[in-house]
Amino acid sequence: MLGPNTGQPTIGGRRTSKGRRKLLNREEKWYGYAFVMPMLLGYFFFLFGPIVASFAMSFTNWNLLDELKFIGLDNYRNAFFGDPVLLDTLSNTLYFTILFVPLNIMLTLGLALLMQASIPGMGFFRTAAFAPVVTSIVVWAIIWKYIFQTDNGLINAVLKTFGVTGPAWLYSMELAIPVVVVVSLLKSLGINMAIFLAALKDVPMMYYEAARIDGASRWRAFWHVTLPLISPSMFLVTMITIIGSMKVFGQIYIMTGGGPGTSTYVMVYYIYEQAFKYYEFGYGTAIAFILFVIILLLTLVQWYGRKRWIHFEQ
Repeated sequence: MLGPNTGQPTIGGRRTSKGRRKLLNREEKWYGYAFVMPMLLGYFFFLFGPIVASFAMSFTNWNLLDELKFIGLDNYRNAFFGDPVLLDTLSNTLYFTILFVPLNIMLTLGLALLMQASIPGMGFFRTAAFAPVVTSIVVWAIIWKYIFQTDNGLINAVLKTFGVTGPAWLYSMELAIPVVVVVSLLKSLGINMAIFLAALKDVPMMYYEAARIDGASRWRAFWHVTLPLISPSMFLVTMITIIGSMKVFGQIYIMTGGGPGTSTYVMVYYIYEQAFKYYEFGYGTAIAFILFVIILLLTLVQWYGRKRWIHFEQ
């Protein structure tokens, strides 16, 4: 039975329209699956699958030489109660994080405040500050390793011209980690600076005008207007910077090799050493999951504590 105007089936036409929508929805659903399937397969085979396999490996004694054997929680028991180097390694990692994160946030926020002005030539300075981000960490660390050399390094050569004998920057147990922190800071300023710049650009000028009319100084306007309005970006920067500092590896591997002694051992470097120097893959993966749990706990603490200091969360 056909409709009077459309020539489509009347009762059946209504069903046909619904049927077409269902058919289109079904086709769109399969198109959607087809588009996301490569990412899902990649995630399953290259991320989720290896994570599960690594977690299972952490309960074994796999070392490429002996027969694979399930040993239960022995790797974790040894990590917590029988490996003093791991405790030093965790302490070094936290020391690096405590030095790196506040300095990174203060410097990048300061740079963003300086570079938000739209004046001629500012693009050059923004590009110069961001350039180290796209430089390979290997190249960056090698260059700075030569700069901090004891006898022929640039810094000690400059100090020598003033009659000052420079220290052995990378061979001092007290200076090695601070030096790596400085090198890491110079490498990573650009990313966080770009995030803060974007956040500062989104702060409406009317709030500053209202603060100026009320007699607020620049510092009070920054403290009571700028910081609350960029607090979501501050939270993001804090979270990714802490996670990144807990996973520091490249600059440690190239500049100090964990030394002198174990003074610059950090968690990822220790995992690398256990797995690829001593071939203790079972123990190395157990330490990797300890690091995963530590980062997860730090992230959860920040996530659930964010409502105390983040304003205007969307």
